[in-house]
Amino acid sequence: MSRTPPLVLTLGLVAGCALKGDVRKVELRVAALKGDLAHSDSARAAERDSILAVIAGVQRALAAQQAYLVQLRGDVKTDLLAVQQQLVAIQELTGQSQQRLSELRRQLQEQARQPPAPLDTGSQSGVPVGPSGNPAGPGPDQMYELSLQQFRRGSFATARLGFREFLRVFPTNERAADALFYVGETFSRENPDSAAAVYETVVKAYPNSPRAPSALYKLGLLAEQRSDKAAARTYFARVVAGYPRSDEANLARDKLQRLGQ
Repeated sequence: MSRTPPLVLTLGLVAGCALKGDVRKVELRVAALKGDLAHSDSARAAERDSILAVIAGVQRALAAQQAYLVQLRGDVKTDLLAVQQQLVAIQELTGQSQQRLSELRRQLQEQARQPPAPLDTGSQSGVPVGPSGNPAGPGPDQMYELSLQQFRRGSFATARLGFREFLRVFPTNERAADALFYVGETFSRENPDSAAAVYETVVKAYPNSPRAPSALYKLGLLAEQRSDKAAARTYFARVVAGYPRSDEANLARDKLQRLGQ
């Protein structure tokens, strides 16, 4: 039996070792490539998840925006409907005011067309009387109440016309001070200067009327609105001094304390 030469055996062993080393290197490279691929896949997955999250966020924002637009559209429709209803109500009120004004003017015109009442048939109540002895138009109570109804409805111009006509036809009636005071009230919102002039007339013409302290107090309020504290204190002091038992006097005292008498 032949024996393998030692040199050949040695070369074989060296070649075997070299082959195993190369295989190991290849295995390491394959493992490294697998690691790189795994890391790359992980990075791509993370990037994909990030992109998906952004897309989801954009979709939610779009959905919220769409819902807001739908709600806004509904609110606009509701507001438009409310405005239309208000316009209809205003038109109805305007029509009612015009109708009331026409009725009042017609009554006044009918009263003006009545012949003058004989001197010996004059009524002590101050109501104009026609030839038949019947009232020649609306009486003072009816005219006053009609004007007051217009005032309470907010038809200030119509109410002002009625109260002024009341004062012209029934200047000595017991409600004359009330009618003049309400003329001032019809001006209080739109024309404070005219309201103040009317209140001054109430105080001068009817100083003993319960409307006098009311008019003075109103004058104080108007002065306070103008930031004229000195005039406001003067009016409030006149209420307290001239009409100490009136309801307005208590209000005026509170005003004086706040204004620093």
